[in-house]
Amino acid sequence: MADEDEVKEYRWESGYEKTWEAIKEDDDGLLESNVAELVARAKRKRAALKATGAIQLGMMRHLFVVVDASECMFLQDLKPTRFLCILKLLELFVHEFFDLNPISQLGIMITKMKRSEQITVLAGNQKKHLEALQKLKDLSCEGEPSLQNSLERAMSGLKNMPAHSSREVVVLFGSLTTCDPGDIQKTIKSLKENNIRVSIIGLAAEVRICREIAKKTGGSYNVLIDDHHLKELILNQVQPPAVAGSMEASLVKMGFPGGTISTNDGTSGSSADHAPAYCLCHIESETSSLIGNSGYNCPQCGSRYCELPVECKQCGLTLVSAPHLARSYHHLFPIKPFIERAQTPETTHCFACAKIFIEADTNVYQCETCNQIMCLDCDLFIRETLHTCPGCASDPFTAQMKTN
Repeated sequence: MADEDEVKEYRWESGYEKTWEAIKEDDDGLLESNVAELVARAKRKRAALKATGAIQLGMMRHLFVVVDASECMFLQDLKPTRFLCILKLLELFVHEFFDLNPISQLGIMITKMKRSEQITVLAGNQKKHLEALQKLKDLSCEGEPSLQNSLERAMSGLKNMPAHSSREVVVLFGSLTTCDPGDIQKTIKSLKENNIRVSIIGLAAEVRICREIAKKTGGSYNVLIDDHHLKELILNQVQPPAVAGSMEASLVKMGFPGGTISTNDGTSGSSADHAPAYCLCHIESETSSLIGNSGYNCPQCGSRYCELPVECKQCGLTLVSAPHLARSYHHLFPIKPFIERAQTPETTHCFACAKIFIEADTNVYQCETCNQIMCLDCDLFIRETLHTCPGCASDPFTAQMKTN
């Protein structure tokens, strides 16, 4: 049973298929209706994946992104090169990651010349990561990658993270080989013991050891088809993974610092919290100004920071704002999946977008709480972006039920 996935046939090993027979002309000799049916089928498949149940997702994530910077990343099967294409997509990934996971932390690593190098440490400041990605565009790709060295370095930075947060590694791997100093099976065992999930995206062809790492650590392994598929695979990592059954449920101490913005006349109050102070965000930077009147003071030790969220370097307290927690709330309490039912003459339009149902809309989706009817597009938008049912939010009675 353990090798059931491995004995599954690949497409080129299966029987001959006449895939073109799935496309048929309508009565007018057109393909539009058939194409619309294929698009609707793909949307229904996405909706089915999203509506697998109210799965609890992790609010706090610690994620390392490992980028292959070996010689093979100079190939031009992805334009302009594999490496530059990856960096461009990672910029989009960083934006989306912190938008959906505002109190999580991200780190970037590269591997080349049989070694691993850490570009950015785990941090919640997306500006630092975007600046680091911009600087990597001038990097020379050379040598061979080392998968084991990369995973060992990532594990050293993740294994001491708190148990209530998820520990993840995403590897963008373009090579077909890896040059490792030791037994990688021991590394896989250590990753599993430390509950570190490793997901790998292959840029060339399937590599057996990559699939084994992802399978044993509970991650995913995919090989791209084209650049659009690569973008989809990378952005799929934005969504938090399901919480493991062994993850501890515990109270997390957080600080909510108040902003100390100076006024137009140059004064910001008589309190000592508003006095000019060193900013610990840029204390290691030679070009940035260290002293300023504006920022956020840690309520526990008084250290000054420019942006939130951040982990205090002095006392280790996680500093966040109320909007950050509000944007992460839906991971803990996801919206219930809508009930799929057949469209009837009584259901004439979608409650959310007021779209009039036509004959092609064979199925509609109903909220269990407010009983409002939604179309397929709105069901996907609510589940992926809005995270709130419009019918429940517009009804004071059901809105009160949700808050209680």
